[in-house]
Amino acid sequence: MEIVIRAVAVFLFLWLVTRAVGRSTLGELSTFELLLYVVMGDLVQQAVTQQDYSVTAGMLAVGTFALLTVALSWAQWRFPRTRPVIAGRPLLVVADGRPIEDGMRRQRLALADLLVAAREQGIRSLRDVEYAVLEADGRISFFTRESQRDGAPEKPPQG
Repeated sequence: MEIVIRAVAVFLFLWLVTRAVGRSTLGELSTFELLLYVVMGDLVQQAVTQQDYSVTAGMLAVGTFALLTVALSWAQWRFPRTRPVIAGRPLLVVADGRPIEDGMRRQRLALADLLVAAREQGIRSLRDVEYAVLEADGRISFFTRESQRDGAPEKPPQG
């Protein structure tokens, strides 16, 4: 039973750490963040099992982590108000072509990283962006101004 209690405590700590580190996706992790996540596995094993290398201890620890992950997922589904606390909220980072520096600073999102993400989606300038949202999972969604009407032209071009 001690392993289950330790697993719960470490799981909650890891959840807090990953929320505090930020919204980076795996491909966007800094070197430090990547090292932190890689080393975390070994440190967690030691903290949870107290060097107990038995199969039972490993299964209990992994099972507890899996159960807590499912429980958090269920809580987000069943109680939608918990979602911002558990997973985070989307954050507006560009409005009318202008970066919102206060929000970017709080999330440690550099302007250079925002510009790279825009270029990767074929956006040449932030002036073309109506608004951009930093999603809870670290992706950035860009919404550009529509300069053309939707649908087919009224008259086909004369050839």
